[in-house]
Amino acid sequence: MAGQEAGRPALPVVIVGGLHADARAAAVARLLADVPGSVVLHHDLATAAAGTVVRTVRDATGMLSAGEAPLVNDCACCALREDLVPELARLADAGTVPLAVVELWDSVELKAMAEVVTAGGFTVTGVLTAVDPALVLPYLGNGDDLADGGLAAAATDRRTVADTFARQLEYAPVLAVADSPEADDEDRELLAQLHPTARQVPIGHGDLAGSSTSDLARAALAGFDVEAAAAAQHPACALLPAEADAHGVATLVWHRRRPFHPERLYAALEDLTCAAARSRGRFWLADKPDTLLHWDAAGGALCVEGAGPWLASLPDAAWELMPAVRRAAAALDWHPEHGDRCQHLVFTSPGLDRDGLVRLLESCLLTDAEYAAGPGAWQRLPSAFDTLLEV
Repeated sequence: MAGQEAGRPALPVVIVGGLHADARAAAVARLLADVPGSVVLHHDLATAAAGTVVRTVRDATGMLSAGEAPLVNDCACCALREDLVPELARLADAGTVPLAVVELWDSVELKAMAEVVTAGGFTVTGVLTAVDPALVLPYLGNGDDLADGGLAAAATDRRTVADTFARQLEYAPVLAVADSPEADDEDRELLAQLHPTARQVPIGHGDLAGSSTSDLARAALAGFDVEAAAAAQHPACALLPAEADAHGVATLVWHRRRPFHPERLYAALEDLTCAAARSRGRFWLADKPDTLLHWDAAGGALCVEGAGPWLASLPDAAWELMPAVRRAAAALDWHPEHGDRCQHLVFTSPGLDRDGLVRLLESCLLTDAEYAAGPGAWQRLPSAFDTLLEV
């Protein structure tokens, strides 16, 4: 469906997600109070063990309807994908709903659902992650599998709490921030440094008629670009945090134009992964000059994967096949000798040992002698990452 069906009333959709369930509930309650007549659509994946997903629709006064969607390929999240757009179509056809709030179950990825709703022909006007600042560090440090806490969306779900929370936090352009009495300046600074471009909108737990409610509604209706949001997460052109240091929290941005020695970097992976609550970015291995590699670490666990080619490794004719944002990002990073190949890693954490981290990273680069040997010699270095990359 290229767009909302002809003759069907327009139905704006705002998506609210996040693992912080109490904050998410508060954000949804605010939106229902702010936009009279709005409804919230929720699929509860906790019932998947019984073979179904429970769907509920409610407004500010209470429950409007409830139903079940069967699992698809033993996958609760797949059932959600199949059921969501038809339910939105039913609400749109009713012609009485000014705003549909899709409240995602705990571990459901906002990016995937925003793309499903858009592909279904509906306009996503906002994507919000609800956050309790006091829980940011505990969740980023939680390397447990979602399945261990009953939060897996499918039998094959191998995600962890930390990496799921990090993606939820960093994807949304708006953070609905709970009024948490347990949060201190360090917690709030960590949140700000992890996603400095996000618009933070406070939500309270008290009177729903407070002044911040209109701010949340405006944020939910401000508009959302699915393609731009995806580009902002792609390691080749991600909007990564900037250097910062305040309230005991620091962000180190490490950018270099020399490749990593694969064996020395591999040997340092555990120390680098544990050096910060969150680290991400792109990097360049000397023995893999054509592959842009993605670094994604949280909860003491690291994911390293290939993210396509460096543009410098492609023939000129192939450039036109790349998205404009990808070409623009490469141009900004361009080096006369190496093109867009570089190290661009960002580490954010309370108590960050910035100097020690820089020394460790620098020790993993090619030495002057190794660098002088040239690209031919670099590609003959031992491929320490082949197992990790499943090459």
